[in-house]
Amino acid sequence: MCGITGWVDFERDLTAERPVLEAMTRTMACRGPDASGYWAVPHAAFGHRRLAVIDIEGGGQPMTAGEGGDVAAALTYSGEAYNYRELRAELAAAGHTFSTASDTEVVLRSYLAWGDAFVERLNGMFAFAIWDTRREELLLVRDRMGVKPLFYAPTPTGVLFGSEPKAILAHPAFEAEVDLDGFRELLGLAKTPERAVYSGMAEVRPGQVVTVGRGGLRKRRYWQLEATPHTDDLPTTVTTVRELLLDIVDRQLISDVPLCTLLSGGLDSSAVTAMAAAALGRTGEGPVRSFAVDFRGYTENFTPDVIRPTADTPFAHDLARHVGADHHDIILSTADLMDPANLREMVTSFDYPTNWGDGFTSLLLLFRAIRSQTTVALSGESADEVFGGYAWFHDPESINADVFPWLAGTRIRMAEPTLLDPGLRKALDLQEYRRSAFRDAVAEVPHLPDGPLSEGHERRMREVCYLHLTRFVCWLLDRKDRTSMATGLEVRVPFCDHRLVEYVFNTPWAMKTFDGREKSLLRAAAGDFLPESVAQRKKVPYPATQDPTYDVALRERLAKLLTEDSPALPLIDRARAEVAAAGTPDDELHRTDIEFVLQLDTWLRDYEVRLDLDA
Repeated sequence: MCGITGWVDFERDLTAERPVLEAMTRTMACRGPDASGYWAVPHAAFGHRRLAVIDIEGGGQPMTAGEGGDVAAALTYSGEAYNYRELRAELAAAGHTFSTASDTEVVLRSYLAWGDAFVERLNGMFAFAIWDTRREELLLVRDRMGVKPLFYAPTPTGVLFGSEPKAILAHPAFEAEVDLDGFRELLGLAKTPERAVYSGMAEVRPGQVVTVGRGGLRKRRYWQLEATPHTDDLPTTVTTVRELLLDIVDRQLISDVPLCTLLSGGLDSSAVTAMAAAALGRTGEGPVRSFAVDFRGYTENFTPDVIRPTADTPFAHDLARHVGADHHDIILSTADLMDPANLREMVTSFDYPTNWGDGFTSLLLLFRAIRSQTTVALSGESADEVFGGYAWFHDPESINADVFPWLAGTRIRMAEPTLLDPGLRKALDLQEYRRSAFRDAVAEVPHLPDGPLSEGHERRMREVCYLHLTRFVCWLLDRKDRTSMATGLEVRVPFCDHRLVEYVFNTPWAMKTFDGREKSLLRAAAGDFLPESVAQRKKVPYPATQDPTYDVALRERLAKLLTEDSPALPLIDRARAEVAAAGTPDDELHRTDIEFVLQLDTWLRDYEVRLDLDA
């Protein structure tokens, strides 16, 4: 995995702009700690930071290819193409020669062989840019599910791009400005396709190719979810899901560096870990290494609640024993979560504040600890979106609401930023913003033309699944990408393989819940890999600390901020913040409100953002 950046300008010679290119590329050092590379021709300049995973010696970038000494195309690439060996064999049979063993060269030569249609042949997670020297044309490409990020900013004479906003922000011509819509995106809890937080910046949509030439910028969707009839019976469906998962996990174990799994003890991560253990055992490469997060005293003093009825650690240990994993628990403390340096690193990893504080910070710290021992990790992320694992999938009020199901009912009140200034909250009008985004998303949903699967509850559940696969999972994948790549750890997401997503999306909801439980298909497909305790465990979200000293520390930090010359003060409700800091008995403030304000302060101090928040 890597960090990419670049600049296209049709009216200036970019070979003379090396200092700017180097500054943009340096911002990607966290994503690629192993090496840096630069390439430029008069109207295009590429930068690359490398995390070496496949072909350590030969996979350097940016990479060029051509015939007779002439460069036909250049590539700066982030990601993994899991089917690169099959593509390489096909290209070799057609006469292409290779000088490296990397998937990067396969991607580049695939473009030379098949043009921009080659992206439809790729299976993997990726974001990359190709400069075609023959056409003087740039292609920006992102994987189907949006596992890897890619941002761009059109200019009057070209475009800037990068894996993260910080690469574009490093360009002297780009100003960090955020308007009301950008601020709404910070708090929306749902991704709006193509929209970025910063004004003048956009994000390549999952499954999209953006082409930039002298004639301007154009976009093409090479993949999106489609409605197709599901003709398999239940046993065939379970078998197909199982076979797909085994193939996906096996492909995603390809690595020339140490590899592990993320193991929470839930159904999703346990299925990935167990299948990885089986695959490594067959090749004699085991045991699988696994890692889990825990908080100091959390398991011993765990208090069940409606959201988290069980602690993760006992179940993670059950699975590890069952498959013979080399398992490690990463124990975090309140001091770790409240360390200002960790808070700053978390904000920097996103380039803006987030609205799920300790859940993001703890993930960053988990990945940092894992990275000290390994380079690649497989995750169970996205199984809930694919198979219908969240509680609200099974709550009539949530699925029939006129807003995203994960924000329906009492949850939408919890998602309100109660510490922001009342005037700003009115201008943001988050509830209407979210409802408008919801209506736009529902309007996109593909439906079968006729029959019972296009009516009633089945129709609605197709819509609910689509919303999760196009608006919610992207938010979670951003969290996974930024917090992992901030530490130089590559995290792979088997459940985002497009073949599995397409197949399960078109499976009837009644079949997805055939035994009356959540994720019925996954449990049936992977259950025999798991101990009974894990196979029957109910969905539990990512853990949050229950240490009461964490809430005390948050309030103390907020109280201190209120005495300082903080750039966040004009944006918050000071009276409400003082009540929150005091922690009075009638205060029902959710901790994420304080966490957001603390991050907002850090962001405004470090990024010198110009805010345009007038309604």
